[in-house]
Amino acid sequence: MTDFIYLASQSPRRKQLLEQWGVRCELLLPDADEDVEALEAIWPGEAPAAYVQRVTSLKLQASLARLCRRGLPPAPVLCADTTVALGRRILGKPADAAEAARMLADLAGRRHRVLTAVAVGKAVVRGAKGRAKDEAESWSALSTSWVSFAPLTAAHIRRYVDSGEPMGKAGAYAIQGQAALWTQHISGSYSGIMGLPAHETAQVLGAAGLRLL
Repeated sequence: MTDFIYLASQSPRRKQLLEQWGVRCELLLPDADEDVEALEAIWPGEAPAAYVQRVTSLKLQASLARLCRRGLPPAPVLCADTTVALGRRILGKPADAAEAARMLADLAGRRHRVLTAVAVGKAVVRGAKGRAKDEAESWSALSTSWVSFAPLTAAHIRRYVDSGEPMGKAGAYAIQGQAALWTQHISGSYSGIMGLPAHETAQVLGAAGLRLL
């Protein structure tokens, strides 16, 4: 049974949550020549749940290849992806302040979904010398939560966008930050809305051989 995992995510919130749950993790970040943003491209007509699970699977495949390429010690690799959805419309990370403002205006006074997919993979080790083959075992789960926002004025949105918090966040907000001030109701996983659902993460890590409790 392993005592640490690789976290293939640049999100400080995911690392913080794992450490809070007592999981020792090492970052497994992309090489300079890897185009990670291309993995997040949305297919025409793609449903939000299908999208977030597909992207997470692609990230896991790329991360396992990265682990093998670097010749690092074997351990489970964890990937996750979060998206916000208004109906079938996918709201990813805003490209700029103007897009962030449009997203927040659309979410204001409405109920939306936050979907976070999490996946863990392990390279299959065979042979007396323990060489990793081009095979892997993987486990995945999906968390779906609902969030209701209060109505927002243009001034509210402008001040929030000016704070810089929406950038790099799916749906242009951080539930653990200032956006909590206008969050009226949450149904589901708070940590999932942050970017890493506790229950589902415990399930997939346990399947991979690492128990949180």
